[in-house]
Amino acid sequence: MVDFEVVDLPETDHVAAGETAPDFTRPLVGEEFWEDRSLSELTDEGPVLLVAYPMDGAFQATYVWNEVRDRGWTDAVQVVGLSISSPYEHKTLLAERGVDARLFSDPAADVVAEYGIENDLDGMTGIVDARPAVFLIDGDREVQYAWVAETQPDFPDYDAVEDALDDL
Repeated sequence: MVDFEVVDLPETDHVAAGETAPDFTRPLVGEEFWEDRSLSELTDEGPVLLVAYPMDGAFQATYVWNEVRDRGWTDAVQVVGLSISSPYEHKTLLAERGVDARLFSDPAADVVAEYGIENDLDGMTGIVDARPAVFLIDGDREVQYAWVAETQPDFPDYDAVEDALDDL
């Protein structure tokens, strides 16, 4: 068993349930190609499960996307990721994980900061990553469910996310 040091993350004023999710436009990477898309374009099509996670090479990305794939969430709702990784790294992650989702690329971490989910990486001056977070956003961009990590590493309560999806 791998022994991880658990680190408490500072408090954050993140987007919460009942608030309007900030709109943004970033490259949205799919299996075949990527293009600039806005969150509002996606929510116009229906609810969105926005899954923020550390960069694609982090072990947390593997665990989160394996869980999303194994639970079949992409069959129930649009699932999109958000991380600081490039579109090229996203294409690799999608191919390796075999998940039918699309991933927003936010290398400058502007969206991450706007959502209040930034995490300054120790020992990496100038690098801000996304802390793990999940936002279930309805067609009006109202956040119906929000979870944001308080420690590093931390993972969402996947059963609670499923309950929120069922309540939609």
